Amino acid sequence: MDSRVIEPRHIREGEVETPSTHWNWGRAIPAPGHMGVDFETRVDFRRLQAYRLARARRALKMSNCGALLLFDVNNIRYVTSTKIGEWERDKFCRFALLAADGDPILWDFGSAAVHHRLYCDWMPVENFRAGMLGMRGTVPPDVGLMRKHAREIAALLRDAGVADMPVGVDVAEAAMFFALQEAGIKVVDGQQIMLDARQIKNIDEIILLNQAAAMVDGVYHMIYEELKPGVRENDIVARANKMLYEMGSDDVEAINAISGERCNPHPHNFTDRLLRPGDQAFFDILQSYQGYRTCYYRTFNVGRATPDQRDAYVKCREWLDAAIALIKPGVSTDTVARAWPRAEEFGFGSELDAFGLQFGHGLGLALHERPIISRLVSLDNPMEIKTGMVFALETYCPAKDGFSAARIEEEVVVTDTGCEVISRFPAEELPIANAY
Repeated sequence: MDSRVIEPRHIREGEVETPSTHWNWGRAIPAPGHMGVDFETRVDFRRLQAYRLARARRALKMSNCGALLLFDVNNIRYVTSTKIGEWERDKFCRFALLAADGDPILWDFGSAAVHHRLYCDWMPVENFRAGMLGMRGTVPPDVGLMRKHAREIAALLRDAGVADMPVGVDVAEAAMFFALQEAGIKVVDGQQIMLDARQIKNIDEIILLNQAAAMVDGVYHMIYEELKPGVRENDIVARANKMLYEMGSDDVEAINAISGERCNPHPHNFTDRLLRPGDQAFFDILQSYQGYRTCYYRTFNVGRATPDQRDAYVKCREWLDAAIALIKPGVSTDTVARAWPRAEEFGFGSELDAFGLQFGHGLGLALHERPIISRLVSLDNPMEIKTGMVFALETYCPAKDGFSAARIEEEVVVTDTGCEVISRFPAEELPIANAY
């Protein structure tokens, strides 16, 4: 057997649980650029691979499962450090098995498996296999591809000595669940196990998240210069996409661009609406660098602002700052959620109607990881905030004019003593673009 799987040589006892030993939190978190260099330490991808696999193995051992069967592309990347492009995200065309203490086994899309055998030397070559399930049902289950792979997985579980234990599955097509059950596999929820593993980031993940945020810093400066009457929301979206891909983004997931009368209620999209003098406008940039994502809102006014618009911005900022001030290890998410207004206090009938407006969520390989912070879920189901978590805090305040609104978001890294904000485009006061 080819034994090229890397050992977690950078991880000492305790480091699987906390990134503190990787970094002196008294120093600024770097955003070192896109290149690997020989003259300074930047992201150590071997350390990153070892850390993530060790976290997944630890989470599996702490569960009642004998294996994890992963179809979620974020979980596959976390465990195997492989990716074949954003087009795979919604196709259920790849899957990976992590059983007991064994190395991950990856079933990949056709020739991608051959490519990985040549270029991914951190896993045994025989663990890269070609696989095909059906591409969201376009190949009917009756063809038997799912049954074939389910039996193959069952045999691997027997070889690993865990055939009598549950298997944690994250997400899959319904027909695949049925095929696994027909093969004698007891399927349970594996997504919770993987989310437990992924919630604490090591310094390499934090640097990548910081680099991704630095890219958005630059895009917001461009937006600030471009906001003027006659420009459309979709023009800004197009220019932001171009700039992000030129800077090295591997996926611009979405850009919200909302202006004028569209600001309240928040529609979470963009249109071809023309910007006009006096518009309040807010944007959210969701993109990833090396898989690590941003969620980063900023609000601007075009040319001038009314007292109502300024008041909304001030209140939105106050709610956000109150939450940031609470972020430190040992604080529970219900404490942070209580710093935000009840839904009825800013014009909504219920917390469900207002969900996502006063909101916190983890960032990593997925846009929404743990912790989730919201009055809807956190008051009765709190989580402890820990060193190494990275998440976004976002607030929203409608203006008294009935249609304008402010939306601000900051990305924060939880340090040993508090948190560090890594989204740096100025947002302490309402920016007026191209002021008259």
